[in-house]
Amino acid sequence: MHVLVTADTISGSWTYARELVTGLVTRGVRVTLVTFGEIPLPDQTSWMDHLHGLEYRPTAFRLEWMDEAPHDLAESSAFLASLVREVHPDLLQLHQFCHGNLPVDVPRVIMANGDLITWSQAVQGCAPRATRWLQWYRDTIVRGIAAADAVVAPSACMLNTVIATYCRPRRAAIIYPGRNPIFFNPYVSKDDSVLSVGRLVDAGKQVFLLTQHSHPFPICIVGAEQTVPVPRIPIRADVKVSTSQATVAIRGAQTEPQLRALYSRAAVYAATPRYEPLGMAALDAAFSRCALVANDIPSFREVWGDAALYFHTNNASSLAAILGQLDSDRPLRQAYADRAFARARERFTAKRMIDDYLDLYRSLVSADTLAA
Repeated sequence: MHVLVTADTISGSWTYARELVTGLVTRGVRVTLVTFGEIPLPDQTSWMDHLHGLEYRPTAFRLEWMDEAPHDLAESSAFLASLVREVHPDLLQLHQFCHGNLPVDVPRVIMANGDLITWSQAVQGCAPRATRWLQWYRDTIVRGIAAADAVVAPSACMLNTVIATYCRPRRAAIIYPGRNPIFFNPYVSKDDSVLSVGRLVDAGKQVFLLTQHSHPFPICIVGAEQTVPVPRIPIRADVKVSTSQATVAIRGAQTEPQLRALYSRAAVYAATPRYEPLGMAALDAAFSRCALVANDIPSFREVWGDAALYFHTNNASSLAAILGQLDSDRPLRQAYADRAFARARERFTAKRMIDDYLDLYRSLVSADTLAA
């Protein structure tokens, strides 16, 4: 089987695309990967070097949620259609809605891993202000969903939100994200510390909740989801933000080894987002055997069930109370770390994710072959 995959290099979904592509190639699937957004640096694509069966085509076409996206859509669509005619894939795995109606005779799968309107509804409590551009954006997503052969969502919560906001797809599937456990070390002795990932100014991630009260734990916030290349000269990008309530260590973007080390040493991971379709950071923390303290939103409840502790939705005082409880009750902290680790190993491995995708792909390719 040959799958053409499109991916976004700017957001945290790049990690997801890496797991998907690596998993498909190692299972004998030929993959052509096309990226949109920024051209990644060589260190950020080094994971591709030993994947035999992968062809990579980077582009700088704008992503559909960017202001200038309408100017790029016709060109990016023409590029993809031309590439399909060149490489003859059996199926398209798309991570943008806008190419769901690409004029090619190949099954198309869209991964619904977030969008501007559902983000605004969750974070700002309302849809974005109506503009000509927003109408173009909504219409583009509706056309993509309606034309796609299948829409995959990372949770039932996200799937229902997409259907309510836009339209119902021809076929829908829920495939939870997965990670390869080999990337993480769950057996390191833990520090008494709390880790979280997200920019302080990001209202969706709202890691600023950790700065509103004093905590018994040292707090570390990594201010960027994307990892960075290993610098030739070590660079310190750590600062401490002190308020009357708390002192928090803020780290800039980390290399992949640095970030994994932070996960492995942290006793607790604070999953603070109010909008989190993919939840890759919490998944990384669980595979690192961190106790999860999560914002009480439907997507976290669906994914983590009783394997996490939940603070009242968007409530900094409730978050502080739970962190205080985990500080004073080490057996409870260890129990939740073990629960998160066990749930991740049981339900959210890359192997399980790839199995689910291959089942979907085979059914679509078989149906397409029979129709032909």
